[in-house]
Amino acid sequence: MIKLIHLYKFLLTTLSLILIAGYSSAQIKQQGVIPQPYQFERNGGSFTFSAATGITIGPGIKTGNLIFFNRYFKSLAGYQLKVKNKGNINLKIDSSKVADPEGYELVVTSKQINICGHDKAGVFYGLQSLIQLLRSSDGKITVESCTIQDHPRFAYRGMLLDVSRHFFAAEDIKKWIDMLALYKINTFHWHLTDDQGWRIEIKKYPLLQSISAYRDETIIGHKRDSPHLFDGKRYGGYYTQEDVKAIVKYATDRHITIIPEIEMPGHALAALAAYPQLGCTGGPYKTATYWGIFDEVYCAGNDETFTFLQNVLDEVLPLFPSKYIHIGGDECPKTKWKTCPKCQKRIKDEHLKDEHELQSYFVGRMEKYLNSKGRQIIGWDEILEGGLTPGATVMSWTGEEGGIAAAKQHHNAIMTPEKYVYLDYYQSLYPGEPITAGGYTPLSKVYNYEPLTNQLSGDEARYIKGVQANAWSEYMPSSARAERQLFPRMLALAEVAWSAKENKDYDGFLKRLRYEQPMLKKLNINAAITFDEITDNVSETAGHQVSLSLSTTLPGGKIFYTTDGSAPGLGSKVYNKALTITQSGTIKAAVFGNGKIAGRVYEKSFAIHKGIGKTVTLANQPQGAYNPGNTFGLVNGLFGSKLYNDGQWYGFNGNDLDAVVDLGSVQKISRVGINILKYHWQKMWEPTLLTFELSTDGENYTEVYRQTEFDANGINTVKADINPTQARFVRVRGTNKGIIPPGEYIAGAKAWLLVDEIVIK
Repeated sequence: MIKLIHLYKFLLTTLSLILIAGYSSAQIKQQGVIPQPYQFERNGGSFTFSAATGITIGPGIKTGNLIFFNRYFKSLAGYQLKVKNKGNINLKIDSSKVADPEGYELVVTSKQINICGHDKAGVFYGLQSLIQLLRSSDGKITVESCTIQDHPRFAYRGMLLDVSRHFFAAEDIKKWIDMLALYKINTFHWHLTDDQGWRIEIKKYPLLQSISAYRDETIIGHKRDSPHLFDGKRYGGYYTQEDVKAIVKYATDRHITIIPEIEMPGHALAALAAYPQLGCTGGPYKTATYWGIFDEVYCAGNDETFTFLQNVLDEVLPLFPSKYIHIGGDECPKTKWKTCPKCQKRIKDEHLKDEHELQSYFVGRMEKYLNSKGRQIIGWDEILEGGLTPGATVMSWTGEEGGIAAAKQHHNAIMTPEKYVYLDYYQSLYPGEPITAGGYTPLSKVYNYEPLTNQLSGDEARYIKGVQANAWSEYMPSSARAERQLFPRMLALAEVAWSAKENKDYDGFLKRLRYEQPMLKKLNINAAITFDEITDNVSETAGHQVSLSLSTTLPGGKIFYTTDGSAPGLGSKVYNKALTITQSGTIKAAVFGNGKIAGRVYEKSFAIHKGIGKTVTLANQPQGAYNPGNTFGLVNGLFGSKLYNDGQWYGFNGNDLDAVVDLGSVQKISRVGINILKYHWQKMWEPTLLTFELSTDGENYTEVYRQTEFDANGINTVKADINPTQARFVRVRGTNKGIIPPGEYIAGAKAWLLVDEIVIK
């Protein structure tokens, strides 16, 4: 989280030209405005600007609205428009004419431009749309005549940036706020504290600045690697309260609310490093140097913990005028609480059932304190456990279930499921992508996300207040890397949040997005423009074979491919229908436009064997992100990657693998195999026992192979040559590690067993 661009303050002066193509008449889905307006009509003709063009500002409109437009306009025209009593551009507020909050009407004729907003924000957003419609040609600045009626679908349109794992300068934050404003995202969720760093000045607790804001070193590579490697360099930083005030004002002037997040009761290691008495053991603690979840959390049985957090909030609240304060509430291990005398006494004194109710007590106590200060809490969906007061809002990240549950209980909810809107995930499966947290959220997946699930009734759906994309910064060590993750997916999020569902159209979005690319480049935005590359779909044919379909969104683009592993070119085969894969080998393909290759070369290797397309029966169903929804992926000839984000891996959380492949007839079998993924730092454990068994009747099985050792940190490929045996059924069983043992990462949690491709030869 995934274009949001105008760096008004210091990059605007570098912008010299934006070419935005015209749009077909009677089309809502015109090119050039993101997010897609509610209604658009082309009127014919155009308005031409000149040095004599003036702007008339109606009552109640902040001059800041005009400053943004004029800075941008001057970068195109070389001159600035002046405010006049009777100008050609008229800005006004009229809530009777524009009924929806933040809504606006933009009318362009050959003589004048009128922007009418429901409120100040509406006028501001009308100007943002006008900015995108400006055209520069032959020294003239024009806007085609049109009428836009527009308003947001959701009141909450958010973007989270984590500054704890990696710290970004105040000027970078302002730059990204400008981007949010241009694309009508109205909430900036600022994740300020975590295990790896405390980023906001709290004057009452100076050690938060000198100790908690810094870590001794930072992990190199991915957290899943073993052993961990470190750079040996002290890292950190924090925002002074003066920095925060300036950033909040900067955002407010752009109609953006900043919601701060102060994590509790988990993700507290940085704070404990400075004030160890707030932890269950008293330390010593150190600010975390690698990513993950840590057992060291705030002590819920210690009243000093609550005094500390209340004092912190007493300094935070005056800096942020937002109604809501985010308190985190996620990923809080209970390991230390279970053995802490103070926490156990709290459980007894408060008549709580267990440590889960203790977390509810913690959240509820802090919620009451914030309520006493006139504020409401937002927390991640784990805060639902134990119940909430009516004013609390749930941010649903582990999936949509938390948001659905909150809405059914008549709590407001923000949808931000990691599967769809986490921008720290990979946006392409091409090899060579910069390292990210994991997962796979391509542009199309972000764009097609629908926040209102059909599991909610009409009355319940009104509690879904909006949608948010999240950018966690573990693998974003610089502003350039952050921008590569944010763009262009953040523009897709903007359209999900603002545009009417019936107006959304991915192909139309891509057309408009192409006209944003020159703007991105001129503004030096390090965007990952990958949407015209090849995407694929691997499926099963009627004859139980593997079918490979290829596609590209490049207009007029043609796909050329090879089957011998050679590089594709204009002399290669032209792709025009799905390919049936009948033999092992590598498919390479490339899309060409105007005689030139566009994007990167696509590559996929297949390993064909006796089990391809055969029926697979599972005793236990895969779970979570590792449930492709069918069993074909276990016998499709594809091997999952070490990034485990390609949909090929099947995961069993605490459960065993028990799979039977029916070959359909008795055949001679001389080799069996499977892939096992082992990353203890990702809770992915090898089976304690893996066995293969063969049968002719599906009832009586004979074991032919067993394995108990899996040494590789990553993919363990099992290839077992056996005595040639006649069989129809192949059974593979893997015993799950079960509960992760003490001393290991996330001890006490259920282990994942990840497997892929049952090979039979």
